[in-house]
Amino acid sequence: MRPSPDATLTPAVARLKSWIGQGVDALETPALVIDVEALNRNMQRMTEFAAKHRVRLRPHAKTHKSGDIAHLQLQAGAVGVCVQTVAEAEALAARGVKDIFISNQVLAVPRLRRVAALAHQLAQRGGRLAIAVDSGEGVTRLAQAMNLTNKPIDVFLEIDVGQGRCGVPVGEAVVVLARLIADHAPRLHFAGLHAYHGGAQHVRSVLGRREAIAGAAQRVAEARRLLEGAGIEVPLITGAGTGSFGQEAASGLWGELQAGSFIFMDADYALNERDPAQPVFEHALFLKSQVISARGEQLVVDAGHKSHAVDSGLPLVHSLPGQPAMVYANGGDEHGILRLADGAEGQLPALGDTVWLIPGHCDPTVNLHDAMFAVRDGLAGGVVESIVWVDARGYTG
Repeated sequence: MRPSPDATLTPAVARLKSWIGQGVDALETPALVIDVEALNRNMQRMTEFAAKHRVRLRPHAKTHKSGDIAHLQLQAGAVGVCVQTVAEAEALAARGVKDIFISNQVLAVPRLRRVAALAHQLAQRGGRLAIAVDSGEGVTRLAQAMNLTNKPIDVFLEIDVGQGRCGVPVGEAVVVLARLIADHAPRLHFAGLHAYHGGAQHVRSVLGRREAIAGAAQRVAEARRLLEGAGIEVPLITGAGTGSFGQEAASGLWGELQAGSFIFMDADYALNERDPAQPVFEHALFLKSQVISARGEQLVVDAGHKSHAVDSGLPLVHSLPGQPAMVYANGGDEHGILRLADGAEGQLPALGDTVWLIPGHCDPTVNLHDAMFAVRDGLAGGVVESIVWVDARGYTG
């Protein structure tokens, strides 16, 4: 595991640290910036929502991949975090996070040995590790790996609730797999069902998302009925995302929410019709770019594909007061092209001026950066408060 940049004072790290306490104008571009006040308001609103609906909050840390933000979420009331890879779990555990759920399938034997080692490590620190499974082979391999330790691991049986990705189809196979998990007690502990409908998160209409989650709820209820009918208790149902968590919470079935992107929000989520059952979240993650070329009514900024992910579309331009509405077009790896939005009027930024972008998809955008910069008192004249290291950047294993 690579050392945290915070613990290794290289010239590059020293340069980044030199910006702490300076105005946001000092940040070299492209730079990924967190609006601290907006992030804190987002976290507070989600915490209040979870408390009101009496559900646990386990935010997905693949959004930020940062021990700093994970600890902020835990301090605000989260019970732990989710991750998608073993390496993400290891990176956050190294930063002191003690309650982690790997909400994904792990079949490779070397990785499962790392899972066992991490489960042992967290248990010794008074924490816990959980993992998802959706096959007999997955259960058997996990049990074999856990024979390397005398500590248990919580196992959530992932069911397919409508996305058609991972998860066992709801039916008798659910009972078979739950019994197989129980057969490997005490090394494996059946912790409940993992029921996440990723495909519902960016359905644009509220009605469409509600219909998708209603279908997911039917599958969840059926899976629980089958298990309880076989004498198997279901301690917890975990799942939900930023686009739909209001519906999972209202169903009375899910006891834990895994929403992650709410902490930052991104351009793609901004396209969703707002569900009045959910709090309003603000954009809190921005990409600072600079105008480096101008030609007539077209500008070029220094933020291309190397600085933001485009799998969910191009970024939005966040125009500050006095700036006209602008649109971003693809300019390649290093460049973005800006033009006035249709019908917009006003003076375009000049050479050297800052232009703020809202990334299309926050999770993979964060994965492109070693660090983010926490700014207080706004983007226009704020101050760099701290560096937020992306501890799990590139950790895909």
